[in-house]
Order: sequence, then structure tokens, then C-alpha cells
Amino acid sequence: MVYHRIRALIICLTVLTVGACGLPRGAAIQSEIVSGQNAESAPFEVVPVTRTNIGDLQTWPVTGWAGDYNWFSNNRGPISPIIRTGARIDLIIWDSQENSLLSTLGQKSVKLNDIMVGADGMIFIPYIDRVFVRGETPESARAVIAKELEAVVPSAQVQLLLTPGPDNSVDAVSGFRSPGTYPLVHGDVSILSLIAQAGGISPELSNPLIRVLRDGRSYEILSDTLYEKPAANVIVRGGDQIVAEEDRRYFVALGATGIQKIMPFDRENVNAIEALAMLGGLSAGRANPKGVLILREYGRNEVRTDNTGPRKRQIVFAIDLTSADGLFAANNFKINPKDVLVATESPINSIRTVFGLIGSIVGIGNAVSN
Repeated sequence: MVYHRIRALIICLTVLTVGACGLPRGAAIQSEIVSGQNAESAPFEVVPVTRTNIGDLQTWPVTGWAGDYNWFSNNRGPISPIIRTGARIDLIIWDSQENSLLSTLGQKSVKLNDIMVGADGMIFIPYIDRVFVRGETPESARAVIAKELEAVVPSAQVQLLLTPGPDNSVDAVSGFRSPGTYPLVHGDVSILSLIAQAGGISPELSNPLIRVLRDGRSYEILSDTLYEKPAANVIVRGGDQIVAEEDRRYFVALGATGIQKIMPFDRENVNAIEALAMLGGLSAGRANPKGVLILREYGRNEVRTDNTGPRKRQIVFAIDLTSADGLFAANNFKINPKDVLVATESPINSIRTVFGLIGSIVGIGNAVSN
């Protein structure tokens, strides 16, 4: 019986030594993923992430999106209403000259009522012809008109009253409890006030993004950021279209992590440490903390030959979490949308599997011999 047990052990060790890579595992070993990296024909490059090079890596092209959301500046915008097509303007022009072109004898002012802003944004004023006022506030339009009048009425003073037209409204397009068109009765309606009028963001949206379409441009901000930063609560304008939608950015998690899934971004920027935390960390006893890999693919026009960017389209960023250098670098390494985060498996697990199988065979042999 002893002979048979020894013979079984020798066969087992031979088979497992030769074919250890064929043992069932939950994740790849780092050496398997990066094998062939030194060959000139390798389609990818392995780039270690360290505090030495993290500054350079942060200047590499951003993949998957623009790199940040495009929101308005800290200037909340004019609190006065904006003049739009269809608005109506009343003007009172004061002139103290005796021989005024605008006023009659004995009068010091002239009224020009119910002037409609045309489709081209112009209004007509006698003696100075047409003046472009669309997009101006009442105060800025008054200053424009006064300047135009200087050539014919040097001492003129202008008073302007605005009656907003039908274009002075905002569309809450979708993603709200009560989408619709909301008139701007006052000029200082903030975007949070408008969202409140529309019933708030639909609870069905996960990690909602607020998008404002204005003058042919798109502005975006995560709703959480909008709530947290008072300066982001800008004034809406007539003609704005507002959409609430899910942030569709994601990265993929594979290997020896707490979970393996397509993971949506839960904030504007996510670094490697935060990404691992979102996944529940590395799998204890399985993961190789020296072999956390980020797989990223760059566009053809983003490849560089002057060391200012990736030298190949496919890059494997390697992070070692067992050192302070690696941890600090990972905390400053941003995950891009569509990145693949792979937590490789520790090679020790294969050895444990071998000894576990040997132990099973020995146990079986003992049972047979008894």
C-alpha cells in the first residue's frame, strides 16, 4: 500500500507541476497577462504606476470622455431677464435741448411704446434706425441705445421697460417628475428652483446628470455636485432646455476583487483606490496586491513617440499596493470610462491548490490502506 501511495504522489506532482496553469482559478496571474510584453511586436506596453511618473501620466490623453464636465463659470449669470425675440420694449427718452429732434416744443421727453423685438433681434428707433438688443439685459440694452443716440441727441437719457415675450421660458425636457415648459416670471430663477418647479429629478435615474442646452452648446454637471456647490446653482435663461439623465460612464472590474461587474461612475472623477473601494477591495487570500492592472486603449491619433503619451494604443498600467509609493500613486491615478480593472490572482493560490490536492490524495490513500 505504501508503494501505491508513493506512486500516486509522484504522478500527482508530475502532472500538477507540468500543468499547474490548468488548475481552476478565479482570476489570471499577472505574468500570464503581461507575457510577451518585451517583444517588439507586442501590441501593448506595460507601464508601472509610481510617484515618479504619475505626474507625466496625468498629462496623457483622456479616453472615454472629455476629462471633466463642462459647466458654467462661477459667475451665476445676470439676475435680470434677458431680452428675447418677441419681447416688447417701452422707451422713454429724455432730452433737455431746446431744438430736440425727438421731443416737441415744451416737452422734455418722448415715449416709444410697444416696440417688438424682431426675429433678427433688432428694434427700430427713429433717427438711429435698427439696434440689436437680443441677448442683452434691460440695463445693457439701455446703455447700447443711449450710445447710439449720442450722435443725434448728445444729452439724451434713456429709460427702458421690458415685457418678456413667449420665448422667455425654460423647457424641462425629460428626467423630471413634471416635465414641461416653465415661464420665467422673474429674471433670477436658478436652475435648482427650476428643477423644483419641475417636481425634482425622477427617482428612477441612478447617479443623475443635469444637462443644459443653451445657444447651441451643452453644459453638464452631476446632480450631487450641483447640490454641494452653491456657485454651481446658475441662473437659467429663456430658451434653455434642461435634461436630467443617467451618467452613462462606467469601468469594468474583473479578477480577484470583491465583485466582478460593470461599475458605473458615482462621481465626476474616480481614482484607482476609490475604484477598488467601490468594488469591496481585493479578495482576501486570492488577490495579488502587487498585481493590480488597468487596461486602457487609446486612439490612433493619441499615440506619441516623444514620451508625452502612450507609445502604443494598448496600455497595461501596473500598480503595486504593497508599498507607500504604489498607494500614493494609485490615489492620484484616474480611472477613465471603459477602463478594465483586473485584480490578478496570487501565484501562491496555485501552490495551495497543489498541496490541497496532494492532501486529498494522501487522505484517500490513508483511507484505502486502513
